Amino acid sequence: MLREDRNKLFAESIDVILEIRSRNAPYDIDLPGNRFKVTTAKTSVPEIERGEMYKPFQKPRPEIVGTVVAPFSKGVIAMGERDFHPLSADFLLADHLSSHWTNYVEGKKKAGQQAKSEEWRVARTIFVADDMATARRYAIEDAASPYRYYWSLLLKKMMLSKRHAIFKASPEQDDCTLTMDYMLDKLELWGTPHRVAEQILQLRETAGDFGEIVYANMDWVDERLARRSIELMATEVMPRVNTAIARSAPQVHAA
Repeated sequence: MLREDRNKLFAESIDVILEIRSRNAPYDIDLPGNRFKVTTAKTSVPEIERGEMYKPFQKPRPEIVGTVVAPFSKGVIAMGERDFHPLSADFLLADHLSSHWTNYVEGKKKAGQQAKSEEWRVARTIFVADDMATARRYAIEDAASPYRYYWSLLLKKMMLSKRHAIFKASPEQDDCTLTMDYMLDKLELWGTPHRVAEQILQLRETAGDFGEIVYANMDWVDERLARRSIELMATEVMPRVNTAIARSAPQVHAA
């Protein structure tokens, strides 16, 4: 399926979801130009609540976040038009992230609204340790590293599905350059709290003023180190990041 078709399907499904939440059962949804049809006219059994989809307590609805997994994704435009907030995937190069913000801004403009940086999240694979030797071993060097396993598996999957171009700086980049060293260098943030804070600030310089960094966790091969990484992220990394940007821009939050 072409990317344009996937984006259209995504936009159409969003419209149907919002339409369901704006109506009461039984549903009979047939939007013009939308291939998704939803009806419970014949299958609804009110006395057992069959055919009714529950609505969220938040009014008019809770925040809806959509993951963006491709550079220059047109799906982000649809998110902006419908007030869905983007979450840029952790496996995208920093240089590609700004395209998500550009398209989100375009979508918000189409809806007559202004995009806010706090609505944009960026995910990253992160490991923080008290010293560089521990960080390097667990995040990069150890054969049993959950980070190394994650990137190795993801690269293999994308190569098999012919979607590995998402890891490239340009379409012309040779496939043979997509090595483990390349993946770990380009897509993982690791080190001491000071180093990781600097990496997040550099990411923000490259990508733009995103409002939240999402900590992509891995399996806890070493529970002590995994817990310590999350603790250091909360107590040392994020305070450093927000102190550095407090005078010039809104704070970045971690999730």
